[in-house]
Amino acid sequence: MSRFCGHIAGVGTTSGVRVVVGRWDESPYGVFADVMVETADGHRVLLAPTQEVAEFVASTYTFDEVRIEPITLNGWVLSSASLSLSLALGARTGLGRLLRLVPARLAESPAWCTVTDPVARIVLRGVRTRGTAGNGRREWYGATDVHAITAATGSFDGADLGTLTPVTPAPRFGFSSTPKRPSVTAVVTTVSE
Repeated sequence: MSRFCGHIAGVGTTSGVRVVVGRWDESPYGVFADVMVETADGHRVLLAPTQEVAEFVASTYTFDEVRIEPITLNGWVLSSASLSLSLALGARTGLGRLLRLVPARLAESPAWCTVTDPVARIVLRGVRTRGTAGNGRREWYGATDVHAITAATGSFDGADLGTLTPVTPAPRFGFSSTPKRPSVTAVVTTVSE
């Protein structure tokens, strides 16, 4: 099993582009950030910092295009050849406060993710805490905190993203989507092959 400890940010924009940023502080590939972008017309693009990360992510999720390019992430200000994105974080959400009540060791475990999956499906439409995106891999998302995102600015392929909106329609990269409300989730993702 592989464990990725970090944060996932999900935002929608008035241009119709939806962006999911993974900021991984601990992983089998070291510290890195990757980005999943779905354009207004449904084109799904993976931005990965290395070939190795690109191969792992692209064999776990579904994309129409994969781009390997350096990604710089300082706080929540991201820069790459294709994408510039600046996110403003707000307060911890109600869900974040509830998640903080669960001991981290329990919240991060695949067993707990299995228990919480039916609840997540109802409370956060489109969100799953366990499942598979195919290719023989199973995944568990153990969330431990959530903060609201209050603003987003940037551009993708030179086109302005516009301003922050709910993440709709849900991006189609795998079995689970980011919450509709733009947010940053502290998470441990466990992947088994």
